Amino acid sequence: MKRIDESKIFGVSFFEMKKFSDDRGWLMEVYRIDEIECDPKMVYVSQTLPGVVRGPHEHRDQTDFFVFMGPGEFELHLWLPRGASPYAHEVHLVGETKPRAVIVPPGIIHAYKCVSDCPGVVFNAPDKLYAGRSKMYPVDEIRYEDDAEWTARLFSI
Repeated sequence: MKRIDESKIFGVSFFEMKKFSDDRGWLMEVYRIDEIECDPKMVYVSQTLPGVVRGPHEHRDQTDFFVFMGPGEFELHLWLPRGASPYAHEVHLVGETKPRAVIVPPGIIHAYKCVSDCPGVVFNAPDKLYAGRSKMYPVDEIRYEDDAEWTARLFSI
C-alpha cells in the first residue's frame, strides 16, 4: 500500500491498493500496521446497490478506515464544515478500477454513491465500536441524509 496525496483536506489519507493476480484469482492486502496508522476496533463489509447513496454523515470521535476495492465503482464525497477551508468539498472516484483505502477522521462529512451498473462492496474498519460495547451507547453519527439543503447539493439528486 502506498500513501498518495489525493486529498487536500487535513487528516484525510488515501492509499493506493494493489491487486496481485494469478491464474487462481487475486489477493489484496487491506491493512498492515507498518504501512497504515489506524487502530481498528471492528470490521464490517457492506454492499451498495447501483445508484444508492450512503451518507452524508460525520462522526464526533470515530475515524473510519474504508477500503474501496471492487466489485463496483463509487463516488466518494468529503466535506469540511462550512467555511473551514478553500477545499470544502472533494469528489473522488474509487473502487474496482481505482482501488483505494481512505482514512476519514472525525469532523469530516462523508458519503459515497455506487456509480457502477453492478452492486459495489466496501470494507470499513473504524476505530470505535458501533454504539459502544454491547451496543449500549448512542451512535457517534451526525446525519445529514434528511436535511433538504444537503440532499439538494448531494450527487445531483
